[in-house]
Amino acid sequence: MSKKILVSANPHIRSEATIEKIMYDVVIALLPACIAGVYFFGIRALITIVLSVIACVSAEWLFEKIAKKPITIRDGSAVVTGLLLAMNLPYTVPFWLPIVGGFFAIIIVKMLFGGLGHNFMNPALAARAFLLTSYPVQMTTWSIDATSGATPLGRMKEGGFIPASIDYVNALFGFKGGSLGEVCAIAIISGGIYLIVRGVISWRTPVSFIAVFFLLATIIKRSGFDAAYPLYELLTGGLLLGAFFMATDYASAPIHPKGQFIMGIGCGVLAILIRFYGGYPEGVCYSILIMNLVVPYIDKITVPHVYGGGK
Repeated sequence: MSKKILVSANPHIRSEATIEKIMYDVVIALLPACIAGVYFFGIRALITIVLSVIACVSAEWLFEKIAKKPITIRDGSAVVTGLLLAMNLPYTVPFWLPIVGGFFAIIIVKMLFGGLGHNFMNPALAARAFLLTSYPVQMTTWSIDATSGATPLGRMKEGGFIPASIDYVNALFGFKGGSLGEVCAIAIISGGIYLIVRGVISWRTPVSFIAVFFLLATIIKRSGFDAAYPLYELLTGGLLLGAFFMATDYASAPIHPKGQFIMGIGCGVLAILIRFYGGYPEGVCYSILIMNLVVPYIDKITVPHVYGGGK
């Protein structure tokens, strides 16, 4: 009687990585941006972050309790969503707004589609888009040293910036108008490098996103700006936060390396088109959400077929 070797379905590679380890690595990577936001904007920023995290964790616990599903709040994914949502909010928002956003992100975008790993777009970004549409005044009220004003991107959009007024050092390290996660580029970059070194995310999507964006910003320059200005375009707004922390979301990002490059390139192109030619000064949020919608097709054309499985 011949012996048969039974081979189970792939994947066969085992890893010690767990959901909890991955999520708390992301939390660690976000801490520099959170600390910078609190440092520059004060206690109100800290309250916004805490409320956003509590809202996301509470929404997940409440939904699973009502639906009689296993409680999964210990995996840390709701905490990550809460932090990312807070990073996308102005510190001036009323305290009820991160609560509304947190419940929308978790219940509508995540849990109703099956929970962790089944959401078709990034929950925090989807919540930001929802809040921006529903509460545009609260979401676009910026304040610097208690004085209301436009963000750097907003002033560039309006033509209120001249090359001599651009402070590149301040853009990298310092204080400027914007959401909590936009104030210190070096904090976001350090967190992104941490995730890449730890193997939590691939370098392909953020690097291709940033490279394509920078290249197009160099080619399609805003009128009246010098050759160095594309660097400022890169350091302001939510581009770095989106490239490292949201375009790389496991559930809503491509699986295959080729697909990850396509994701980054698509995000970079769309972000430039929206920033330069759209009515809104920032294009990162919508560029990622649009690419999230085409990820199933990207996976279809890039993920290799199982041997013998046909097309």
